[in-house]
Amino acid sequence: MGKRYDALIVGGGVIGCSIAYHLAKVGKDVLLVEKDRIGSQASSAAAGMLGVQAELEEDGPLFQLARKSRDMFPNLAQELREITGIDIALIKSGALKPAFTNEQLESFEQTASWQTQNGEKAIMLNKDDVLTKEPALTDDVKGALYFPNEAQVSPVDLTHALVKGAQYYGAKIREFTDVLSLHIEDQEIKGVDTVAGTFLAEAVIIASGAWSKQWFRHQPHVDIYPVKGEALCVETSTPLLTTTIFSKDCYITPKKGHDIYIGATMTPYDFSKSVSVNGLSSLLEKAQRLLPSLADADVKQVWSGLRPMTNDGLPFIGKDTQLENLFYATGHYRNGILLSPITGLITARLITEGYENIDLLTPFQYDRLKEVNRREYQVKW
Repeated sequence: MGKRYDALIVGGGVIGCSIAYHLAKVGKDVLLVEKDRIGSQASSAAAGMLGVQAELEEDGPLFQLARKSRDMFPNLAQELREITGIDIALIKSGALKPAFTNEQLESFEQTASWQTQNGEKAIMLNKDDVLTKEPALTDDVKGALYFPNEAQVSPVDLTHALVKGAQYYGAKIREFTDVLSLHIEDQEIKGVDTVAGTFLAEAVIIASGAWSKQWFRHQPHVDIYPVKGEALCVETSTPLLTTTIFSKDCYITPKKGHDIYIGATMTPYDFSKSVSVNGLSSLLEKAQRLLPSLADADVKQVWSGLRPMTNDGLPFIGKDTQLENLFYATGHYRNGILLSPITGLITARLITEGYENIDLLTPFQYDRLKEVNRREYQVKW
């Protein structure tokens, strides 16, 4: 036991590292514990697209939160480069959603309309414009919705920059430190019990992604589960793309050199890290329909990641309603990289200032879910 930290974060992915960074930056004494290596799970498996417009298909709380988070990246990238020397490779590469039917074109026109009304750039392109911009795309395309301001980062570099930045401001990091239980006295969190002993803290923040459900035992209506996503990197002899391609079947995004990332399958409730022949062949078939020239590319790397999904697809960000000093920032599914800046900032403010912007946070508190049993649960860990 001994020392009591201001805040203890469970989980060393991009979300946990962002929270550690923002808390340490304002002078809090922070400990982050990770059962494996920093960023070794979903954060390192992500492709790094900041797909606010291309991925989020309706105006709502998640779209607005994502916009705020995306707008934080330029300043965050500069801050992290200055204090850590790490370049998170923030690039405004744009994104295209190709249309192959008249129905898709009509749907994209509606999307362009409401996004434009929200102040975003969303441009409809005809077939000639699409193929001029991306000549390698299939000739079957009828048009596309183009988002010129969509960007991407390196997820690995972002995670490592955040944790190094947190350490710069004094945060302590413990890898290979599995948390066994929450340390509770009189329904109040006092810290955590780990394989390395008990660590005390004024606040405990759960940011353990797909492994977070175990910390919601007293909230049985809450579900967090993994959705395994398989992906691969191929290398082409010459550059094929300048823009990320989003279709209903897959994404294709250009990276450094001649590398192209292709993803991702979706297998719920699967904690395995295996990569299947069926998964890869399905992705390659879908990607080749979009970019026929991929047939000549070399497969360079394959991997999978476990993305944390919640009951309704929205993350849980906020305070526990039964246990004092317990906070959550988890369940970000495919948007962990994108939402990491705003989640870190909001969680830090919530802990340090009691800051609660009701309009911003209410949709992401887990008590939004209909409780299947409203009686109070005596917690046993």
